[in-house]
Amino acid sequence: MFQDRTGTRIPQVTFQTRQGHEWVDVTSNQIFAGKTVVVFSLPGAFTPTCSSSHVPRYNQLVPAFKAHGVDEVVCISVNDAFVMNEWQKTQHADRVTFIPDGNGDFTAGMGMLVDKNDLGFGKRSWRYSMLVKNGVVQKMFVEPDLPGDPFEVSDADTMLAHIAPHAAKPLDVTVFSRDGCPFCVKAKQELRNAGIAFEELVLGRDYTEQTLRAVAKAATVPQVFVNGDHIGGSEAVATWLNQSKAA
Repeated sequence: MFQDRTGTRIPQVTFQTRQGHEWVDVTSNQIFAGKTVVVFSLPGAFTPTCSSSHVPRYNQLVPAFKAHGVDEVVCISVNDAFVMNEWQKTQHADRVTFIPDGNGDFTAGMGMLVDKNDLGFGKRSWRYSMLVKNGVVQKMFVEPDLPGDPFEVSDADTMLAHIAPHAAKPLDVTVFSRDGCPFCVKAKQELRNAGIAFEELVLGRDYTEQTLRAVAKAATVPQVFVNGDHIGGSEAVATWLNQSKAA
């Protein structure tokens, strides 16, 4: 079983980071001293669960964390700086600070370094998350010691629920659009004016009309979805926003 290190200080190590074209050493104190930090650690960059679920949701919820006293959200993995920097770019995770623990020093100090030789990974981090205040662990969520790569408790929603049980979460919004569509521009601007972040899928690049018909039962754009509900085109978005304000 992995040890819950709640109440203990985080390991004092130096991370070799790459900023621009230079190597920059970053210490544990620089990351944690005098700050409230949420950390999530995972087996590896570009791996399936880490890329599809763990990182994207933390990145999405950073504003919610910061609204409730968190200064920074940090992702730590036993990968080198070049890999971590490239992974952050491909994930578009600009809200999260990516820290390379290439030698596994921090992970070993946390008691979370595990053997992944069966996958050709060597030593990697077990999946966990923690809330750290001024260098002291306040809460840890460690995945159960089960075969494979369990992902049950170290997710962003579990951490946010611990920090702020009644915190409002951002809406999950997707806009199906096409280049040159003035109604798409209008719908997106309406959402931006309301402070609502969205993911945009562009016709011909991300999907075809067949997909649009299958999902929205429509062949025109934009088509906007919110939390799984089909809102519709630009006029429907404006109506939905007005109704939301009145509610």
